[in-house]
This record gives sequence, C-alpha cells and structure tokens, in this order.
Amino acid sequence: MPEHISRKELKQDKIKETIEHGAEAVFSHGQFAGIVVVVALAMVLGYYGWRFYIDRQTAQASVEFDGAIRAYQGRIGPAAPGADPTEPSYPDEKARAQDALSKFTKVADSYSSTNPGKLARYYAALCLEDLERQNQALEDLKKISGSSDKELAAMAQYQMGIIYARTGKTEDAAKLLRALADKPSVLVPRPVVLLELARDLRDSNPKEATNIYQQIKREFPDTNIAEQADRGLESISPKS
Repeated sequence: MPEHISRKELKQDKIKETIEHGAEAVFSHGQFAGIVVVVALAMVLGYYGWRFYIDRQTAQASVEFDGAIRAYQGRIGPAAPGADPTEPSYPDEKARAQDALSKFTKVADSYSSTNPGKLARYYAALCLEDLERQNQALEDLKKISGSSDKELAAMAQYQMGIIYARTGKTEDAAKLLRALADKPSVLVPRPVVLLELARDLRDSNPKEATNIYQQIKREFPDTNIAEQADRGLESISPKS
C-alpha cells in the first residue's frame, strides 16, 4: 500500500526546503559580494598603480627636461673665469639649438603623456625655428595648438604668429594674434599679444598699428608695455 504523507511531515519538508533555498541564496549573495570586493580592490590597486607609474614617468621626464633647458640656455663661446664648469657650452648658436632639439625631442617622444613631455615638444619647435626650419616648426606648433591644455595651445599659437610675421605672412600673423588678444591666457596675456600685433603691422598697416599702440596705452597705463607702445608710436610717426 502507498505510504501516506501526513500533513505534519509535509510541513516539515516545506520548512526544510525553504531553509535550503535560503542558505543557497545567502551563499550565492556572498559569492557575488566577494566578487564585487575583488573587482573594486583590483580597480583601486590599478588606479594607484597607474598613478604611481605616471608620477614616476613625470619625475623622470622633469629631470631630462631640466637637462634640455640647460642646453637650450647654454653658453656660447669659452667659459668666463669662475663660470660653472657643469654649464653646457657651444661654439655657436646653431650647435646649441641642435643639441637642445635632440634633448627636447627625446623627452617629448619618451614621455609624451606627461606635462614635461608636452612642454618639451613646444621647445623642440622653438629649436627648429632657431635652426631656420620654419615649416617643420609650424607643423609641430599647429599640432600643439590643438592641445587640451589651453595655456600650451596659446603659447603655440603665439609662436606661430611670430613665425608667420618673420616669413612675410603678415595677414596670417595678424589674424592669429587678433584672436589671441580677444581670448588671452595667463602665459600669453593680452598686452603682450597686442604689442606683437602692432609691431607686425607697422610697415604694412601703420594706421592700425598706431591705433593698437594707443589702445595699449589706454588699457595698460603706467606699465612697461605702455612705454614700449610709446616707442612704437615714435617709430611710426615719420611714416604716418
């Protein structure tokens, strides 16, 4: 005869089944929580590991960048009595610019994601200009001018304006400098840009240059820039 399960036994089985499912759920939840903790820990360790790597790269880049700057500012000719014997010296400006270019390029290529690396790329462009490789300098400066670092971008744009003016592209220089004057930055302030713009326009557009010099005197009175504007006006007066 088939066994009959009593109501009491059935109730006990239900309770047992509920407990077992509950235990499985707790265990499963515990596993998930453990996985979350492991993943979070890995992310934290990864972040700090990355920060440590970047900080170390930046420190190394800074040391090499300082060496490149020393070359860029190195002495031309024989050392004077009592001069620092560790100061770099060069027979001429071309040799100095070439050595500095090599050093800045190495820093820029090796540490491109660091601030010293990005700044080294800018200085490498200045060295190219010193070596009269203006087209290559402009090419590099154009890339830097699109940088997310607004100060570095402004510096590159300002230098592009100077190269345009020196190579006879006065209108290109004026266009770039006017835009910079309207949106000045900390490292490329408005009075400096206006002064360069006026200098570039003295021959091609003396009337506008005069207006800019006068504008500088109004906006920045009693400053060294205003004094330079006075001298600029004096240089234009005989032609106007």
